[in-house]
Amino acid sequence: MENTTPSFPASLVEVKNLVKYFPVRAGLLQRVVAYVQAVDNVSFSIREGETLGLVGESGCGKTTVGRTMLRLIEATSGEVYFQGQDILKLKGRALKEMRRNMQIIFQDPYASLDPRMPIGESVMEGLHIHNIGTRQERFEIMLDMLKKVGLEDYHARRYPHEFSGGQRQRIGIARALALRPKFIVCDEPVSALDVSIQSQVLNILKDLQAEFGLTYLFIAHNLSVVEHISNRVAVMYLGKMVELTGRDELFRNPLHPYTKALMSAIPIPDPTLKRERIILKGDVPSPLNPPKGCRFHPRCPIADKICAEKEPEFREVSPDHFVACWMAN
Repeated sequence: MENTTPSFPASLVEVKNLVKYFPVRAGLLQRVVAYVQAVDNVSFSIREGETLGLVGESGCGKTTVGRTMLRLIEATSGEVYFQGQDILKLKGRALKEMRRNMQIIFQDPYASLDPRMPIGESVMEGLHIHNIGTRQERFEIMLDMLKKVGLEDYHARRYPHEFSGGQRQRIGIARALALRPKFIVCDEPVSALDVSIQSQVLNILKDLQAEFGLTYLFIAHNLSVVEHISNRVAVMYLGKMVELTGRDELFRNPLHPYTKALMSAIPIPDPTLKRERIILKGDVPSPLNPPKGCRFHPRCPIADKICAEKEPEFREVSPDHFVACWMAN
């Protein structure tokens, strides 16, 4: 199928036909024998000041999208524009300067912090790398960032193992904020936390977004969390974007069968109400050898003959509602 890029309104970040294949090597000479198609021809935009939720089951390519956008992983092909500048073409000093505007909050806050470094030094590390301010100015910025995420001055001298999981994630947020970026990739920042702590961290993210005018790509597999924080939601399946629209529209009128299955799994807090579960048959196909046509068709309850033969176009079926499904209208 010919690559097609949907037309989006003007945005802070724009991703066009992003592809990331990981080579699989085997044999004595370690020759490439196959490719893991982690991200395949993904296109979307993120408008300034909004939160775009990116959802899908484990292994669908969500985290790979976020890391490839930031050049933590090099893309196989495609374009990623930040304020009109293609990030994937930047090198040297230009790339380093761009990194100030684009930060990430990792899923595992403990693994992303140096266990031998006090957390105050971790928060100041980016300021030192980019040569921002004097030592005293960096110290003051660090203390200010810790206060904004609910930590105290004396915490700066402590080490990561002395904090709880929720506190460590607050440290990760403070570190990402220290450079005053415009765009932050939140890579499942609350998935490892208790439910009570999740709400605290989500509220911190929303407050900081309002204060600093931040733009988020919020990666998650919990749709309840995504509903709470996102303005628009994108759904991925096996490396492909299958649906993209506003949060309210998606939860009111999901069009893709995979999105409907995800929605049916959301718990309802009222025990007297029951939602009809859509149980998908079979396992997720391997990204080493994805199915021909629509990648969801082997598990789709409404698949037709064309679904197995031809890949559906990612098209706009109603204003600002994009879907890749032959059966959607």
